[in-house]
Amino acid sequence: MLLEELESRHVPTKVLDDREIVFELERKPDIGVDVVLERCIQHSRALYSLWVFGIWGIPTVNTFEVADICGNKLLTTMRLIRDGVPSPRTRVAFTPESALVAAEELGYPVVMKPLVGSWGRLISKVNDREAAEAILEHKDVLGTYMHSIYYVQEYVPKPGRDIRAFVVGDETIAAIYRYSDHWITNTARGGKATKCVVTPELNEVCVRAARAVGGGVVAIDVLEGAEGLLVNEVNYTMEFRNSIETTGVNIAAKVIDYVLSVAPR
Repeated sequence: MLLEELESRHVPTKVLDDREIVFELERKPDIGVDVVLERCIQHSRALYSLWVFGIWGIPTVNTFEVADICGNKLLTTMRLIRDGVPSPRTRVAFTPESALVAAEELGYPVVMKPLVGSWGRLISKVNDREAAEAILEHKDVLGTYMHSIYYVQEYVPKPGRDIRAFVVGDETIAAIYRYSDHWITNTARGGKATKCVVTPELNEVCVRAARAVGGGVVAIDVLEGAEGLLVNEVNYTMEFRNSIETTGVNIAAKVIDYVLSVAPR
């Protein structure tokens, strides 16, 4: 859809396939582009590609900084807290024992998440100490250092839905409700989407969240808590195909508008 939008505007475009690209780090090649729009599926490929392009002085959407922060839930949460953006109470611990203390301090149920991940994978709603002990034991033996950093968040009861909002630059261009009988409402996990009206309150909290992580083109996951809206996560390579018809907004066109504004004049 993005490529079709570029073609319709007669913008010369080159696809840089991350399965084929080889970066010759000793010199900056002339790759013949003014700006790079990152659409990698793998976080690691996106992150290091954006770093190389940035060092070479090639503008990117989004930047390495935004990808680095949004790709790590701890870094995202700290930016939200730094900028006073409302978000669920969160604890980080470095041993299973201290993670149990954190869970009991927050009060069950809690949510345990990997620092890096998407599509609602490996996220656990933990209802009591026995379940927490089992999950922590599994994480402790999974083998990667990321699983030995324990991110524990309060569980925010949802009215059968959450909000996915799309921010481009300084505007929340569209939003959807994601409904599910399951506590995880990601559409990748079967959640159903309906249009959500972008109210001034929703726009304000989402734009503040986007600015907190560095701005650009991001999707904001918002929970409707008892005391108001809470920003749960910020996504830097946002998926939107199934949200265009739902919202009536040509999200691809909005993204390309922004990309072209970033390109050198």
